[in-house]
Amino acid sequence: MHRVTERVSEPSNGDLYTLEASLANKSLRELTDGADKDPITKLRLLCLSRGATGILGLGRAFRAMDDDGSKALNEEEFISGIHDIGLNVTDDEIKQMFNTFDEDGSGSINMTEFLLKLRPPMSQSRISIIEQAFNKMDKNGDGVITLVDLKNVYSVKEHPKYQSGDLTEDEILTDFLHNFEGGRGNLDGKITREEFINYYATISASIDNDMYFDLMMRRAYVM
Repeated sequence: MHRVTERVSEPSNGDLYTLEASLANKSLRELTDGADKDPITKLRLLCLSRGATGILGLGRAFRAMDDDGSKALNEEEFISGIHDIGLNVTDDEIKQMFNTFDEDGSGSINMTEFLLKLRPPMSQSRISIIEQAFNKMDKNGDGVITLVDLKNVYSVKEHPKYQSGDLTEDEILTDFLHNFEGGRGNLDGKITREEFINYYATISASIDNDMYFDLMMRRAYVM
């Protein structure tokens, strides 16, 4: 891990990959243990089995359909969003999930409230440290992390591929952003507060100890 005073450290991808793999394997075991699960739990496990960007990817798929900016999804959009990220679930199961989320029977669900229910629960202390990290990255305070923000807090000078000339500063910073965007489309180089929290909510689900999670975040973002 590369450390620069007052700048973000390069995340320890090995540690994150280990945590993700552990969480994915645990989620797959829970999905196939034969126990009955409510629709929210099943969909959460399906997303977690895809790693840290599972829930984030679903949110992005839904937002891509929200042409009018209403943040509301009907059943057809909900089914399409689930299929878009390739979750292994039938249309009948998706419809059952939709009906569970559509608590008032209006035929639509609020995207933000849905994602809040879907992401793994976190203590307030964990949410707070994630918020602090996001605020440090979001230098201009517009609620979105971009290349411009990163150039103020993330130094690439110690990055091996920058030193070798294989990658430019912008390419390295873009790769950093893509860590939070997942590997399936919508790689726009912009990370919202919601996406940042959803990403670390998944990482959080694989860490039992609050102090360890706090230490991991403080080391990565030099706080």
